[in-house]
Amino acid sequence: MQITLVQGLLIALLVFICAIDKHMETFMWFRPLVVAFFTGIILGDVRLGMQAGAVAELSYLGLLTVGGTVPPDPLFAGLMTTVLAYTTGCDVNTALGLAVPFALIGQWINTGTNTFYAGFLPKVDKCAAAGDEKGIAKVMYTGWILYAAMFALAAFLSTYALQSGISAFVAAFPEWLVHGFEVAGGLMPAVGLALLLVVMLKKENAAYLLAGFVIMVITNCQNILPIAVIAGCIAYVNFTRDMETAKLTAASAATAAQEGDFEDGI
Repeated sequence: MQITLVQGLLIALLVFICAIDKHMETFMWFRPLVVAFFTGIILGDVRLGMQAGAVAELSYLGLLTVGGTVPPDPLFAGLMTTVLAYTTGCDVNTALGLAVPFALIGQWINTGTNTFYAGFLPKVDKCAAAGDEKGIAKVMYTGWILYAAMFALAAFLSTYALQSGISAFVAAFPEWLVHGFEVAGGLMPAVGLALLLVVMLKKENAAYLLAGFVIMVITNCQNILPIAVIAGCIAYVNFTRDMETAKLTAASAATAAQEGDFEDGI
């Protein structure tokens, strides 16, 4: 299916808004699940947007910026997984594999704009020395708009202006290569979860992970909502218990301090 000019412009506007949020990291609108959902609304296929967003979100869940390393861009991953599945007719797993080069384009935009921002620093230093808060804000807003505009332009070119070439390029792939992208796309969510566990998994929480896995395997449950509700209940119980423990510890410390002060007075 083809993307119309109006849809291309709406997608560019969506990416512009999400890119500003990505720069601020306030509402997390740049996450693949959110971007793909709204892209599905624009394309008139919300179900496809949710499916593409789910697999893309899982795949890029554990990718974090560490030091100077910039991971593939999750915004473009969610966007192009949905767009490629819509325009080429392939399944979302194959589209997820095909969207990796576009996620790298977002990565390059991040690196390029961050490097370009170095030229703004002398102006910021002058404004700071003069106490010009409005000047600093103006420079910051200029950087945000430039960053978002680059993302919006790349999104418009990828989704509308170059869609015929991209569709023809994908259609020229042999069947075995398309199957390879499908397999790779199917593995990426598992890799994303593994990367997330590397960061988050602690020995105190390993038992909960094992319990949830066993429940899902034994029950062969196709809906993870019940497991999520149970996990939420366990998290709430643990949270309230930790809060009570912290209060008791603080009260004991305060009592011990008061007793120590009395003994010193004697």
